[in-house]
Amino acid sequence: MRILPKAGFYGNHIFVTDGIVAFDFHGYSLKNQLIAHFRKGWSARYPGWDAHIDVVDFPLLDTDSLNQRKMLGPNQYLFNPIKRAEQFLNRFDHEHLIATVLKKAC
Repeated sequence: MRILPKAGFYGNHIFVTDGIVAFDFHGYSLKNQLIAHFRKGWSARYPGWDAHIDVVDFPLLDTDSLNQRKMLGPNQYLFNPIKRAEQFLNRFDHEHLIATVLKKAC
């Protein structure tokens, strides 16, 4: 999913979710808490800031698709961002962290 700020504002953000638990570069959280935290932070800095949440319906590794949305593709970053992402993801015990987040929801 991605958070898209209304016209004239910054704050685009992409995260993955199963509908309850979300994962972004900060780690795991409840989806609704991630969105609330993001909204609170941006609207505190920029009065009038608002956004809508969209399902990502384009390939996230396709440079042309990303460029059409004013985003960089993987080959437009220094070095190999896919390898760096894989190394980042491999640092997590995903099952344990998901279970921990879900316990907090109860």
